[in-house]
Amino acid sequence: MSQQVRKLERAVGAELVDRSTHPVRPTEAGARFLAEAREALAAADRAVAAVDRYRRELATTLRIGFMTASAGPQVRGLIDELRREEPEAVVRLVELPWDRQAASVRDGTVDAALVRPPVTDRAGLRFDLVRHEPRVVALPVRHPLAGRGAVALAELDGEPHVTGDELDPVWVRWWACDPRPSGVPVRYGPSVRTMGEQLEVVAAGQAIAITGGFVADSHRHPGVVFVPVSDVEPCPLSLCTRTADRSALVAALRHALRAIRPRRDDPAATSRS
Repeated sequence: MSQQVRKLERAVGAELVDRSTHPVRPTEAGARFLAEAREALAAADRAVAAVDRYRRELATTLRIGFMTASAGPQVRGLIDELRREEPEAVVRLVELPWDRQAASVRDGTVDAALVRPPVTDRAGLRFDLVRHEPRVVALPVRHPLAGRGAVALAELDGEPHVTGDELDPVWVRWWACDPRPSGVPVRYGPSVRTMGEQLEVVAAGQAIAITGGFVADSHRHPGVVFVPVSDVEPCPLSLCTRTADRSALVAALRHALRAIRPRRDDPAATSRS
């Protein structure tokens, strides 16, 4: 101990203990050093405790991403089932941009996300089917087809469709059903960035928008009606996670999905890349 004290004194350039007394006592410099050292040790303990709390929070927090309108009953049911399995789990819902739904899972922004097609880069990601959703077309209320119970895709040929200048063109074309089976080229109207903008553009009669039934279920606009498109394939909603993620909470989330998934869907509907 004496050697350690002398080494410390050499480091600070001052005597820290008075060796002429028995027992030895701290010098004035030593007393000041001791007070600061105790505070530093306490701060270090607090820092370690903070990191430990953060580590525990990570172990019990699950970040689930969703796009506009996708956090519907299926999400609530999934979270309820997860909490039955993991009562201590803390779920954070994070709204994602349309073009970041899968990328946010890959880069760790979220642990999982509810995604809709198309996903052009599936590397390192796993997709578990949640459900299939019908596709509908958003029309202005005064549109000739607005009062129909359903429309065929060919009846929408020639109608300008909303686009998104900031989105992947593959995404835009998939939702616009471009190319059309009829061979008629799709015309594009105004570019939109949000669901609110999309509905306003439709209400103004500037364009139509083919979208998922989830939008009709969760969005209302006095100038817009949603009509089912009878001959377009449904839109799959999938739970996207990282293939290599072996965390207990992600495993519990996948199990919760299997528990709530309707029996009519294929329970083995999982794809990995």
